[in-house]
Amino acid sequence: MRLQALSALFASTAAFAPSQVAQNKHTVLSETIADLEALAQKSNPILKYYDPLNLASADFWGLGNEATIGWLRHSEIKHGRVAMFAFVGYCVQSNFVFPWPQTLAGAPHPSVDLAPEAQWDAIPLGAKWQIFVVISALELWDECGGGYLPHYTKGRKPGQYPNFNLFRENVHPVLDLYDPFGFNKNMSEETKERRLVSELNNGRLAQIGILGFLAADKVAGSVPLLDNIAIPYSGNPMIPFEGQFSYFS
Repeated sequence: MRLQALSALFASTAAFAPSQVAQNKHTVLSETIADLEALAQKSNPILKYYDPLNLASADFWGLGNEATIGWLRHSEIKHGRVAMFAFVGYCVQSNFVFPWPQTLAGAPHPSVDLAPEAQWDAIPLGAKWQIFVVISALELWDECGGGYLPHYTKGRKPGQYPNFNLFRENVHPVLDLYDPFGFNKNMSEETKERRLVSELNNGRLAQIGILGFLAADKVAGSVPLLDNIAIPYSGNPMIPFEGQFSYFS
């Protein structure tokens, strides 16, 4: 199973601590192009607001423009977090794997001699399904707002991931993804806003970084700066179950 750098998530989501005050599920917060322009000025004062596809003026699924902007903002933050996980995981597992067996049969984790993409290919099918099931469960919890938050198209702060209070009370003890020990519960709004901007920028850079690694490994010379560290990979990184499972076979 791939090494997951959990500390990256705990640090990067600091701007989105769940409020301790009960929230109205029908509250609607304004998400407008003006809000995006103000945020863009803070995150990149040189490039500023940049929307060549005019997505911020769209109306997805008839939800309205403000709901669409809420969806787009939440989506960008989520993709940035996944990319930060992927980038850190790529760097770590290129140099280190767990020393204990990966399976009950005693099989070791894939060697660091393999490219990270090849390491993924070498993971047993059952382990891959476990990873995808956990990811799906986390996604479902986010969509449901943890049973107390409104949907991110209906007023939730973009990027705010719900806590697991309802799950803990009714199913099983589990730590929250953000600030599980409550160290940041008294964080000021100014600090949250500053960390939000940092997370946006880090997430955007991580998306470029992980795609650069994938491109360099797949197509020799495609990223000249990575030529000396790229590990050739003959598979397809966009087919996670290649050779093991397919909907079409």
